[in-house]
Amino acid sequence: MMREIFLLRHGKADRPEGVADFDRPLKKRGRQDSKWIGRWLHDRQVLPDLVLSSPALRTLQTAQIVCKQLAIDSEAIVLNPDIYEAEATTLLSILKNCPNTARKVLLVGHNPGLEELLLKLVGSCTEPLPDDASRMSTAALVQLVFKGSWDQLAEGGAKWVTLIRPDRK
Repeated sequence: MMREIFLLRHGKADRPEGVADFDRPLKKRGRQDSKWIGRWLHDRQVLPDLVLSSPALRTLQTAQIVCKQLAIDSEAIVLNPDIYEAEATTLLSILKNCPNTARKVLLVGHNPGLEELLLKLVGSCTEPLPDDASRMSTAALVQLVFKGSWDQLAEGGAKWVTLIRPDRK
């Protein structure tokens, strides 16, 4: 069975003085970009079976905004504290433990872990990924596909489909 992974970096976050990194909220642009990504998914009729998010405020807000565009109840978002500040190996382990009832999984997290996971999953794919500084910029969404069950997901085992960044025109 073909499965889809959507890696989404949280929207642009504010850095208020005296606020811990974990509690940083989205800026206005971050909220707008998250809404744009949600509409992009909606317009393509992409409805994740499972939404995993870091519990950090900016990632949770991003996931909630995207889910609202998809008419997914925010209560359905699965918060996983291991996603916050996670390295690629931890994120891969989280994906490998997804239930096989889920065909499409949206993982909302942070860099550098998401970009490291992306590179680990695609390995040396035939289609080159964009090689710029903002590959996984804030609110960037990557779609990957792989065949098999979640526990079979391995390094180099996924194929890159697309990289979407919010249109800021």
